Amino acid sequence: MLKPFWVDLHIHTLLSPCGELEMGAPEIVDGAREAGLDIIGIADHNTCENFPGISEAAGGNPVVIPCIETQSAEDIHILSVFPNYETALCYKEWLWKRIRPIKNNVDNFGYQIVVDARNEIIKEEEVLLIQGAGYEVDEIVAKLHSVGALAILAHVDRPAFSYPAALGPMPPDYPADAFELSRRLSHDEAEEWRQRYPGRAFIRSSDSHSLETLSRANCTKMMLEAPTFDEIKKALKNEDGRRISWPWG
Repeated sequence: MLKPFWVDLHIHTLLSPCGELEMGAPEIVDGAREAGLDIIGIADHNTCENFPGISEAAGGNPVVIPCIETQSAEDIHILSVFPNYETALCYKEWLWKRIRPIKNNVDNFGYQIVVDARNEIIKEEEVLLIQGAGYEVDEIVAKLHSVGALAILAHVDRPAFSYPAALGPMPPDYPADAFELSRRLSHDEAEEWRQRYPGRAFIRSSDSHSLETLSRANCTKMMLEAPTFDEIKKALKNEDGRRISWPWG
């Protein structure tokens, strides 16, 4: 039986240099529960190493899905959603073949910390995570599909780090699984995007860097049979009755 699930696939942790230090494992889990979220995606910049700690802290409530916010050579952000952590790690290994060894400057960008389920520090990532990998967006989307992952063009309405900002309007048949819109859009602004790209799947994500933006009002309601990657994939494709409820009502 299908029922509604509240899904936020784009949440940063304290591993992202732009993420607040309050974005630890127990804190994100508690924040998601208080917000009434059923499925959350941990999507740090160009890496996924805080997924295990947050998944363990959640214990299945909410369901945690491994994601990566990949940055292309053109500085386009792609929300990369994986069926499991092993696939995410293999993809990260491929991605990091073309990540430059630029050292993070904490004073300029912030800390990049990997933690376990109790916020015990495992390591501090020394390579700057907010940089473009040496792959073009088309290569990244193709790679994600080749490993069975989902490729969602992130915050396409933003004037920076989006496909339109870097390359202009997206081709209507661009092979992404969905387009993500920012939480700040009004209903009318979001509706303009839907009319501009009829038939395309749109999601809304919080792109949270702090706990205060974890909210049902900033995510997407999906009609699913269970809170799984496969069900989300079906919803994006509008298969077997699974579907996205237009986030803006």
